[in-house]
Amino acid sequence: MITRRGLPVAWAGLVAGAFAAGGVLHARGVLSIDHLPPLHALARRPTAASMAALVPAAVLAAVAVPVLPRLTAHLPLRAALAAAFGVSLAWTVLLAVSGEGLAWPFTHPQEYLAVLGVVGDDPLGWLAGFTRDLPAYPTHVRGHPPLPVLVLWALDAVGLPGPFWAAVFVVTVGCSATVAIGLAVRRVSGEEAARRALPYLALSPAAVWIATTMDAFFAGVGAWGTALLLLALPEDGFRAGGPRARGRAGRIALGLGAGTALGALPYLSYGLVPYLLIPCVAAAVVLGGTGVRAARAAVLACLAGMAAVSALFAAGGFWWPDGVAATHAEWAADPGAARPYLYFLFANLAVLALVTGPATAAGLTAPRLSAGPSAGRVLPVAALVAVLALDLSGVTRGEVERIWLPYALWLTAAAGRVGDRRLLAAQALTGLLLQGLVRSPW
Repeated sequence: MITRRGLPVAWAGLVAGAFAAGGVLHARGVLSIDHLPPLHALARRPTAASMAALVPAAVLAAVAVPVLPRLTAHLPLRAALAAAFGVSLAWTVLLAVSGEGLAWPFTHPQEYLAVLGVVGDDPLGWLAGFTRDLPAYPTHVRGHPPLPVLVLWALDAVGLPGPFWAAVFVVTVGCSATVAIGLAVRRVSGEEAARRALPYLALSPAAVWIATTMDAFFAGVGAWGTALLLLALPEDGFRAGGPRARGRAGRIALGLGAGTALGALPYLSYGLVPYLLIPCVAAAVVLGGTGVRAARAAVLACLAGMAAVSALFAAGGFWWPDGVAATHAEWAADPGAARPYLYFLFANLAVLALVTGPATAAGLTAPRLSAGPSAGRVLPVAALVAVLALDLSGVTRGEVERIWLPYALWLTAAAGRVGDRRLLAAQALTGLLLQGLVRSPW
């Protein structure tokens, strides 16, 4: 068994082992498309200019590590959530602008924006022919369902075109997952647990990839779908017909919103199907205290919202199973499918360790800090189970630094269980090192 003192060593060993093995495989030509395996990235050579560019992010971290935990512990909850969101947004943006810039990843010709010209003024026509025309599209479009492109098309249609506005939108939604996860943790594990988790969510190493990959948007949508579902469920001690019966319409509205967000996940990424385990487990924990009957209306509303999303896509001409089959055929023909399964089986978990940071490993094994609710690990463990399912499937062979984002943020919430500011500093240092030493295409 790994002791708490041994956790940093185990964490570093997993990461170092993945890089060492990946370096050997790359040198032998086995991983020719990955230059810094297990990351799909290039090594960045530190220079005086690149180190100077990181100073604003480092200063923010130096201030936030001692100050943010006090703010999130003592401010009213709404203010605490706002403070965590503000730090998360600033941390993410400052890391991004120290490198190639916030919008640079969206300028890549294999990204989603490259296909907007094909969509033109007929998004429904494009949707109907999406599966048929899939081989002609850029890499990221071929690897995903059509909803990411439609989201960016809608952004363009309302007068916010191009890479800059896409980046602002994606980063803002991705960072807002800090608030949504905080609300969800509060509902499942209590307010103290949520307050403890917020600083770790705000200074997560995942910020390096929240700016800027579309998967950050997926993370925000999934987090808010889960949070809305939990908010739709009655509080402990209330039953249908009780004091909160007048809130039934509000719970139905929240349930519909949750269902719409959660129902959109499989149309944003095929790899988000296991993600639905997280809201299911969270709802089961909450329903254990309120009873299913009291939550019937909210749950039915959520299911209706999910069904409506699928119905709308089917009506528009996109049949999800056909999309899965077409994308799998494209994946099988891609060089990425030839990556060695056994290496990435453990290397993907090393990337997860990097994205979530050393405090998360400590939090997953930490004892309870108080006599409060005992469900503190349930959401991170549900996320970990979902990640393991994807990892074992073999369809995630590399490039998981972005694919893991929606799951990684839930895992990061476990770091709040340690209550150790040295580990919070380690989280920030991990993010700074990743930004300073790795040049990622996302």
